[in-house]
Amino acid sequence: MTAPTASPREVLARLHRGMSATTDADHLDDELWAEDVVVETPFAPPGRPRRFVGREQFLTFARAGRAALPVRLEVGKVVVHETTDPDMIITEYELSGTDPATGQRASAPFIGVLKVRDGQIAHWREYQDMLALAAATGQLPDLLAGLQSAAAAEAV
Repeated sequence: MTAPTASPREVLARLHRGMSATTDADHLDDELWAEDVVVETPFAPPGRPRRFVGREQFLTFARAGRAALPVRLEVGKVVVHETTDPDMIITEYELSGTDPATGQRASAPFIGVLKVRDGQIAHWREYQDMLALAAATGQLPDLLAGLQSAAAAEAV
């Protein structure tokens, strides 16, 4: 379990270590996430959830996503911005990965807003460059089709 005195920077470092882990068990450290955590991805593509409430709801989704991702991720270019709230930080970072089948390497930038309570993540809001991610994973046609469908549905 995370030490109750873990700072937001320490929790972020642990989160980033998990993102770079080679196994699913290492990637999703259950105890890192508060039981009532709220995870938001406001720029998630159409058809994907933008909000998760509770550890189990988020971890179930995250485990499935990690299992479907055929690359080993690496976190790089981390910048941390302090806020007036000592339990909250804003981070800019880059995720890179290499597809083992093709050897192709790709990177995408992210911004995260992290709120910690008792050494656990209480709130995580992540802003992702979905175009870069879709291009890197070969999902650009699917993303564009989803965006077109969503735009058409809103126009009705």
